[in-house]
Amino acid sequence: MPRVLAIGLDPAFADYSTMPGLTPELVRAYIDSQLQRLRDTGCEVESCPVNPDAWEDALVSHLDAAEFDCILIGAGLRDPARLALFEKLVNLVHARAPGAKLCFNTTPADTTEAVRRWV
Repeated sequence: MPRVLAIGLDPAFADYSTMPGLTPELVRAYIDSQLQRLRDTGCEVESCPVNPDAWEDALVSHLDAAEFDCILIGAGLRDPARLALFEKLVNLVHARAPGAKLCFNTTPADTTEAVRRWV
Protein backbone atom coordinates (compact mmCIF):
# COMPACT_ATOMS: atom_id res chain seq x y z
CA MET A 1 0.00 0.00 0.00
CA PRO A 2 1.62 3.30 -1.06
CA ARG A 3 2.16 5.72 1.79
CA VAL A 4 1.42 9.39 1.00
CA LEU A 5 1.98 12.60 2.94
CA ALA A 6 -0.29 15.45 1.85
CA ILE A 7 1.14 18.84 2.79
CA GLY A 8 -1.18 21.79 2.30
CA LEU A 9 -1.92 25.26 3.49
CA ASP A 10 -4.15 25.05 6.55
CA PRO A 11 -7.49 26.50 5.37
CA ALA A 12 -7.51 28.81 8.40
CA PHE A 13 -4.69 30.78 6.73
CA ALA A 14 -6.10 31.09 3.21
CA ASP A 15 -7.19 34.45 1.78
CA TYR A 16 -10.94 34.19 1.16
CA SER A 17 -11.34 37.75 -0.13
CA THR A 18 -11.54 36.49 -3.72
CA MET A 19 -13.61 33.41 -2.84
CA PRO A 20 -16.99 34.62 -1.59
CA GLY A 21 -19.03 31.98 0.19
CA LEU A 22 -16.06 29.82 1.12
CA THR A 23 -15.03 29.33 4.73
CA PRO A 24 -12.14 27.48 6.30
CA GLU A 25 -14.59 24.79 7.44
CA LEU A 26 -15.95 24.22 3.92
CA VAL A 27 -12.48 24.10 2.41
CA ARG A 28 -11.22 21.73 5.11
CA ALA A 29 -14.20 19.41 4.56
CA TYR A 30 -13.56 19.39 0.82
CA ILE A 31 -9.86 18.64 1.28
CA ASP A 32 -10.73 15.84 3.70
CA SER A 33 -13.14 14.34 1.16
CA GLN A 34 -10.45 14.39 -1.52
CA LEU A 35 -7.93 12.72 0.80
CA GLN A 36 -10.54 10.06 1.55
CA ARG A 37 -10.96 9.56 -2.21
CA LEU A 38 -7.21 8.91 -2.37
CA ARG A 39 -7.47 6.44 0.52
CA ASP A 40 -10.25 4.66 -1.35
CA THR A 41 -7.77 3.95 -4.16
CA GLY A 42 -5.58 1.99 -1.76
CA CYS A 43 -3.18 4.62 -0.45
CA GLU A 44 -2.31 5.20 3.17
CA VAL A 45 -2.58 8.98 3.59
CA GLU A 46 -1.40 11.37 6.28
CA SER A 47 -2.30 15.04 6.21
CA CYS A 48 0.03 17.82 7.31
CA PRO A 49 -1.78 21.18 7.30
CA VAL A 50 0.66 24.08 7.25
CA ASN A 51 0.46 27.17 9.40
CA PRO A 52 2.75 29.60 7.52
CA ASP A 53 4.11 30.99 10.80
CA ALA A 54 4.78 27.69 12.61
CA TRP A 55 5.09 24.75 10.24
CA GLU A 56 8.56 23.29 10.49
CA ASP A 57 8.23 21.20 13.67
CA ALA A 58 4.98 19.61 12.50
CA LEU A 59 6.42 18.72 9.11
CA VAL A 60 9.65 17.33 10.60
CA SER A 61 7.56 15.22 12.97
CA HIS A 62 5.61 13.69 10.05
CA LEU A 63 8.72 13.12 7.95
CA ASP A 64 10.66 11.51 10.79
CA ALA A 65 7.78 9.26 11.89
CA ALA A 66 7.48 7.25 8.66
CA GLU A 67 8.82 6.71 5.17
CA PHE A 68 6.63 7.99 2.37
CA ASP A 69 6.42 6.79 -1.21
CA CYS A 70 4.98 10.10 -2.37
CA ILE A 71 4.64 13.58 -0.92
CA LEU A 72 1.98 15.88 -2.29
CA ILE A 73 2.49 19.64 -1.95
CA GLY A 74 -0.77 21.52 -2.35
CA ALA A 75 -1.42 24.44 -4.65
CA GLY A 76 -2.08 26.86 -1.77
CA LEU A 77 1.57 26.61 -0.77
CA ARG A 78 2.72 27.51 -4.26
CA ASP A 79 1.22 30.99 -4.23
CA PRO A 80 3.88 33.48 -5.41
CA ALA A 81 3.35 35.43 -2.19
CA ARG A 82 4.57 32.34 -0.30
CA LEU A 83 7.60 31.57 -2.49
CA ALA A 84 10.12 31.59 0.39
CA LEU A 85 7.91 29.25 2.44
CA PHE A 86 7.50 26.93 -0.54
CA GLU A 87 11.26 26.78 -1.13
CA LYS A 88 11.98 26.06 2.55
CA LEU A 89 9.32 23.38 2.62
CA VAL A 90 10.57 21.65 -0.56
CA ASN A 91 14.16 21.69 0.67
CA LEU A 92 13.15 20.24 4.04
CA VAL A 93 11.14 17.48 2.33
CA HIS A 94 14.07 16.75 0.01
CA ALA A 95 16.49 16.52 2.94
CA ARG A 96 14.27 14.37 5.18
CA ALA A 97 12.60 12.16 2.56
CA PRO A 98 15.04 11.87 -0.35
CA GLY A 99 13.49 8.65 -1.64
CA ALA A 100 9.94 9.98 -1.87
CA LYS A 101 8.46 11.12 -5.15
CA LEU A 102 7.09 14.66 -5.10
CA CYS A 103 3.84 15.62 -6.75
CA PHE A 104 1.72 18.73 -7.03
CA ASN A 105 -2.00 19.19 -7.47
CA THR A 106 -3.71 22.22 -8.98
CA THR A 107 -6.71 22.02 -6.62
CA PRO A 108 -7.84 19.48 -4.03
CA ALA A 109 -10.01 17.96 -6.77
CA ASP A 110 -7.03 16.52 -8.66
CA THR A 111 -5.10 15.24 -5.65
CA THR A 112 -5.68 11.58 -6.52
CA GLU A 113 -4.52 12.09 -10.08
CA ALA A 114 -1.38 13.93 -8.93
CA VAL A 115 -0.41 11.11 -6.56
CA ARG A 116 -1.29 8.37 -9.05
CA ARG A 117 1.19 9.82 -11.55
CA TRP A 118 3.95 8.67 -9.18
CA VAL A 119 2.70 5.64 -7.24
